[in-house]
Amino acid sequence: MDARELIARRAAQEFKDGYVVNLGFGIPVLAASYIPEGVEVILQAENGILNFEAVTRLGEEDPYIADAACQPTRILPGGSTFDLAMSFAIIRGGHVDATILGALEVDQEGNIANWALPLSPGKWSPGMGGAMDLLVGAKRVICTLQHTDKKGRSKILKKCTLPLSAAKVVDLIITELAVMEVTPEGLVLKEVAPGVSVDQVKAATEADLIVKGPVPEMRL
Repeated sequence: MDARELIARRAAQEFKDGYVVNLGFGIPVLAASYIPEGVEVILQAENGILNFEAVTRLGEEDPYIADAACQPTRILPGGSTFDLAMSFAIIRGGHVDATILGALEVDQEGNIANWALPLSPGKWSPGMGGAMDLLVGAKRVICTLQHTDKKGRSKILKKCTLPLSAAKVVDLIITELAVMEVTPEGLVLKEVAPGVSVDQVKAATEADLIVKGPVPEMRL
C-alpha cells in the first residue's frame, strides 16, 4: 500500500464506538474508508452536517449533500443539516470527540502548522478555514502527514517554522513511518510501520524522540 493509505488505515484505528469525528481534507478523509468493523462513528462536517455516510458508492449519493471536502454523500437516519453558526457551536463547544487533520509541520511540543505556505516575500497562501476551531475545540487532535517533504526534510520538528494554526494541541502524530504521542515529557515513539526500524524513524525525524523499551509495529 502507498504512504497515504497506510496513514489513513492507522488513523482509522483511533476511532472509538460512538465518537463524533471531524475529518480534514486529504488523508484524514481517506480514514473514513477504513473504520474498523463493529465501530460506529458520527461524522461531523464543518459546512453543517451531522451523521453522514462515511463512504458513498458512486450513483447512490444525494446530489444536494456534500461533506466539507466537497465529496457527495448521504445523511444517515437520525442525521441533520444546519447552518455554519450551529456547526461551529458544536466544534467550539467541545462536542467533537476527535478530529483528524493534515499538517505541513508539527513539532515535539504539539504545535501544528497546517495552512500557510510562502508564495512570495510577504505573501502567504490564504486562510486556515475551520482548522483553528477544530484544533482548540476537539477533545482529541490526531495529526496525519507524510514524515518528510519532497526534498527529504523532516516535517516532525523540534519547533515549527511556519505560522501556527494552534499551539500545544496535538495529541497523536501518524506518518507512514511511525506513530508518535505528544506527552508532557516530550514526543514518545509509540509504533513503527511494518518493515521500518526505530533507527530509521530517528534518522528521518528532526524532533527529539523518546523511546521507552521495544517499539511495536503499527496496528493496521
